[in-house]
Amino acid sequence: MYVPGHFAESNTEVLHSLIERNPLGILVTNGGSGLDANHIPFELSKDQGQLGVLHSHVARANPVWQDIATGDEALVIFREAHAYISPNWYPSKHDFHKQVPTWNYLVAHAYGRVTIRDDERYVRGMVARLTRTHEAGQTVPWKMTDSPKEFIDTLLKAIVGIEIEITRLVGKSKLSQNKEERDIRSAGEILKARGEPKMGDAMLLAADAKAERTKA
Repeated sequence: MYVPGHFAESNTEVLHSLIERNPLGILVTNGGSGLDANHIPFELSKDQGQLGVLHSHVARANPVWQDIATGDEALVIFREAHAYISPNWYPSKHDFHKQVPTWNYLVAHAYGRVTIRDDERYVRGMVARLTRTHEAGQTVPWKMTDSPKEFIDTLLKAIVGIEIEITRLVGKSKLSQNKEERDIRSAGEILKARGEPKMGDAMLLAADAKAERTKA
């Protein structure tokens, strides 16, 4: 990923937080059958390894777990928010007419080494943790014990675990930081008014940060 300096996000805690808020990642592999991409939810264990470990699973019928091998490198892409930015939203455009459209976004790329975990204990524990995490906001959270044990056991046998120890984290927060503070702020306010609060708030924070740097 091309990351100009003004868009780079290198804070591990910030990137971990982005992953946890947006756990549906794109697993990109390059196995015996060539490039492949799978959209699957991940659990991040921040305290494992140097940069964290990602845990997930795929259907046993999905060939990806046999197309790659333990030790292979993989990339997982996590994206939080994105938005089209019109040059008309920049006050400087109306002064100088030297702006063009762009697209802003927040992403984290996690590179790491794969371990195929084809064992029932790993899969059961990982699925239980994913369930607890994502059912926590429900009025009556669903639990694995809500279904017959035989039913759950059968389903667990139909999936295979994939573990990825992160070896490199690359983050990009493209929020028009290369523009004037007034341009960043104006675009952020317009995004919020248009019902895109994630990108709007992120751009307003970027505008605040630029204003603070200017004072310093």
